[in-house]
Amino acid sequence: MRRPLFLCIVNTLSATNRYFQQHPDATTRLGASPLQKCTTIIRMLAYGCSADQVDEYLKLGESTARECLTQFVDGAQFANEYLRKPTLEDIQRLLREGEDRGFPGMLGSIDCMHWVWKNCPAGWKGIYQGRSKTVTVILEDIASRDLWIWHAFFGTSVESCNDINVLQRSPVFDDIIYNRAPQVLFTINRNNYNKGYYLTDGIYPKWSAFIDAIAVPQTLKDKLFTTRQESARKDVERAFGVLQARFAIIRKPSLAGSVELMWKIMMTCIIIHNMIVGDQRDTYLNYKDPIEFSQEQPKNMSRSSSTEHLT
Repeated sequence: MRRPLFLCIVNTLSATNRYFQQHPDATTRLGASPLQKCTTIIRMLAYGCSADQVDEYLKLGESTARECLTQFVDGAQFANEYLRKPTLEDIQRLLREGEDRGFPGMLGSIDCMHWVWKNCPAGWKGIYQGRSKTVTVILEDIASRDLWIWHAFFGTSVESCNDINVLQRSPVFDDIIYNRAPQVLFTINRNNYNKGYYLTDGIYPKWSAFIDAIAVPQTLKDKLFTTRQESARKDVERAFGVLQARFAIIRKPSLAGSVELMWKIMMTCIIIHNMIVGDQRDTYLNYKDPIEFSQEQPKNMSRSSSTEHLT
């Protein structure tokens, strides 16, 4: 992340959480500063290091580093802004982006990711162990083109579970069920629709809220649609990849002793990820796909000259 964003996190924590403020101890000696504590947290999340590995670099003991991480993941100072549902303005922007990519009414793509749980208690391994005999916990995400994660549902066990069963437990469609979802109006093939949809892979059910690729495309039209759908659906896969690349703590097997602590760490990483995406959103919005860029031609360029230029 950029330095102004990191300083914003430090100042916010110092103003809202007394633990991150610098106080003197019984010997009138000042304790660790907010910069030390926040740097410890970011290093533990980004590098996946243990609590005792930051002692030489930041002069903090193992217990203090672990307590800093616990205080940080327990707080919800940034959740209301960076772990929220899309507003009307966000929905309009998502619809514009989807229409520009050839998918009017698209609100993002949905998929699941597994986080290996190394220190799972022996009595729970049967619940969180799948066919691969690996103990994992499932994360369900909805991501947009700029890699902002709009929905995160974590903590589902793996036993007899796949993406469909996770979907049955997920609250992703609660707003639609209770009529709290905003209206989304768009037209496709002269048909009007009032509910948006997500791009998925082939495992999800054939609901109107999910659009998957054609399994065996035959015509050129079906092949073009499948290519574009598979390309746009990779948004959530890229979000998973960037999330794991930024935070090694969720890329490596988890050393936590409870699902609750894993959930707090995962939500914290997603919040920081959204903060970085929001801080760099102008760069993402100005980005163009190479395919779309190659199709654009200046008005004063002839067909032969444009072909020569692309060659």
